[in-house]
Amino acid sequence: MNIRFFPARSLVLAPIVVALALAGCADMNLSQTQKGTAVGAGVGAVAGAAIGRDAKGTAIGAGLGALGGYIWSKRMEDKKAAMERATAGTGVAVTQTPDNQLKLNIPSDISFDTGRADIKANLRPILDQFASGLGTQPNTEVRIIGHTDNTGSDATNDPLSMQRAASARDYLTARGVDPQRVMINGRGEREPVADNSTEAGRARNRRVEIYLAERSVASR
Repeated sequence: MNIRFFPARSLVLAPIVVALALAGCADMNLSQTQKGTAVGAGVGAVAGAAIGRDAKGTAIGAGLGALGGYIWSKRMEDKKAAMERATAGTGVAVTQTPDNQLKLNIPSDISFDTGRADIKANLRPILDQFASGLGTQPNTEVRIIGHTDNTGSDATNDPLSMQRAASARDYLTARGVDPQRVMINGRGEREPVADNSTEAGRARNRRVEIYLAERSVASR
């Protein structure tokens, strides 16, 4: 019997090529949800490949990544549309990430006052809409990440960013979101999106990011 062994690189690339090919073929009449799911599988394969650097680890990682990535379902598409309506004109950016997460980027003028972690009134209806319906999406996960500008020390900014994320989590769980499905983190000033040397840049860096992701049944 003549058995051929394919290099690990081929095993990693195969699911990515298939996913991108599916997502890119406009003449295949794929819905946006189907395209998003295909791209998510490819992105998952890339992330999964990082599990191991040797041939065995890379092959296993690619398989897990392809099966265990986030999906962009009809429910996620509907949620994105609902959040776009709820945040229209507020300055909140609602986007779909490359790995099929729904992301809300909430600036400081809506989320929190400078140096404080209590939720402002303008943020409450946005969080209300975000929490709505999540009880019927059991495969979803929520991540909340707080950020600050570079004013002050890490000793101040790190706990403040975490406290802001915790405040958003507590608000959501009070409205029925399962706390076990919510992860929080505080990044302090370490991940700026703008220049901290200007007031406008610092205002953009003082933000909260909320992510919603849905896992496929196969990845549970």
